[in-house]
Parts: sequence; structure tokens; C-alpha cells
Amino acid sequence: MNSYWFGFRGILGREFLRFISQRSRFLSALVRPLLWLLVFAAGFRAALGIAIIAPYETYITYEVYIAPGLCCMILLFNGMQSSLGMVYDREMGSMRVLLMSPLPRPFLLICKLLAIALISLAQVYAFLAIARPVGVEPPPLGYLTVLPALVLVALMLGALGLLISSRIRQLENFAGVMNFVIFPMFFLSSALYPLWKMREASEWLYWLCLANPFSHAVELVRFALYQQLNLPALAITAGCTLAFSLLAVAGFSPQRAARAR
Repeated sequence: MNSYWFGFRGILGREFLRFISQRSRFLSALVRPLLWLLVFAAGFRAALGIAIIAPYETYITYEVYIAPGLCCMILLFNGMQSSLGMVYDREMGSMRVLLMSPLPRPFLLICKLLAIALISLAQVYAFLAIARPVGVEPPPLGYLTVLPALVLVALMLGALGLLISSRIRQLENFAGVMNFVIFPMFFLSSALYPLWKMREASEWLYWLCLANPFSHAVELVRFALYQQLNLPALAITAGCTLAFSLLAVAGFSPQRAARAR
């Protein structure tokens, strides 16, 4: 057990050291959602009205409505940036050294996922603390009830990032792939608009948003932040997390690497 603990602590420490050394990464993770919250929300609120009806059946401001979506946006971008780091580590050879350790490969990848999730959680709670003075004030207990939802969503998006990184061999190809993943996942979701609003605009757009796992991740966080449980969103998010994780582990298998060479 000591070897497993030392392995987890080493991977976690390496990820935190990398995160601390990249201060611009932390600042960009906060500036991006704050711009949406302070600047873009004004225009969207004017288009949608002063208040909209949230799933928890209370009238809220638009800033409060999109805050959970922006939290998930932080998790999405951090998951994709972490997968970029995986591609870089593979090119530099450090990823090969990690996977050649005596510890089981699935355990190493799970440790990587947990490290990504913990770093993402720190960024999300920093954003919620900054957003509170501008009107995003969930119940105090909501900061605790949303924690399991945030962990699950961070694991899902981190596993998706690992899955993508297992299929990409060159660092130059990653930027294009990210654009085809991040922006469709974010905009074709309920992060900015309610699903019923999407359905009023377009039926096929509504079904695309409904099929997007990110929509259900946003709804899970949105409900949990206000101390409610969305069981369908929980089931879909957990299922996608399991599927992405299994595919990511399979993507880093030695047999697949040998076939690729």
C-alpha cells in the first residue's frame, strides 16, 4: 500500500508544482468566466429579460443562472489543458517513464485524473469566491453540497481529456482538436441558456444540447449548488465518466502503443 500512496502523492505533487509554476493558467481560468459573468451576461440578460425561471423554481438573475455553467467551463478548460500536458509529456519522454513504473497503469491514470480534478476544484472555488460580491450568492451549505458534483464533472472532463490525448501523437495537432471539442461542448449545452429556451429557437438544436454530456454535467452542478439532486443528470454524468475513463485506460495500453509504432 505504501507504494500506491507514494505513487499517488508523487503524481499529485507534480501536477500541483506544474500548476503553481504556470500562474498565467490560474489567472486565465478566472478571467475567462469572470468576463462572461460581468460583460456578456449584461447583453444576454437584456435579451432574455430581467429574470428567468430556473429548474429549482425560483426567479433568479441571469448571472446566478450561468454561474454553474461557468464553473463547468473552468473544469472543461482545465481538463483539456491537462490533456495537452499529457501530449507534451509523451513527446518529452516523461510520460513513458511514468507508465513504465511497477504500479498498474490504470492506477497511474486514475491518480492523474484525481490530480486534475483537485486542481480544477481549487480554481472553481476561487471563482465562486470572486463571483459572490457581484450577486452569485448560493446558500452557504450549497458550497458543500456542490462538491461531489464538481468532483464527478471534473473526473468526467479529465477522462475525456485523457482519451483525446491518447489519440493524438503530435503536439501541433492538439489545438485544432481542442477547438472541435471545447466550443461545441460549451455552446451546445445549457450553460448559457435553459434547454426549453433552446427548444423554442430550434428543435434540432435542442436535441443536440440534450445529447451533449456537458449539458447534464452543468445541470448536475446547477442543482447541487442550490442543495437539490438531479438524478437523471447524475446517472448520465456518472455513466459518461465511467465510459471515458475505460476508453482512456484502453488508449494507453501497451498493445495499442505497439500497434501505433
